[in-house]
Amino acid sequence: MDIKEIRPELLAYYKTYVGKRVQLISCSDPYTKLVRGDEGIVTSVDSFGTVHVNWDNGSSLGLVYREDNFSLVEPLPPPSDD
Repeated sequence: MDIKEIRPELLAYYKTYVGKRVQLISCSDPYTKLVRGDEGIVTSVDSFGTVHVNWDNGSSLGLVYREDNFSLVEPLPPPSDD
């Protein structure tokens, strides 16, 4: 697997997701039982940008930067260009 670098400002933005509710759009893991629309709470974001989630169905699968897609249930404002 090719490791994809995440920009520091995007990583900092993703870290604001901790404690927020997310909804799965798509997942590249062929073995997961998660399906589009599943929801969970973000527990952490690691240095690679993997968003770790405790899913409502009991799974704790992390979402991989540039591989998986999700959305916030309650969106945050976009990052500023400060």
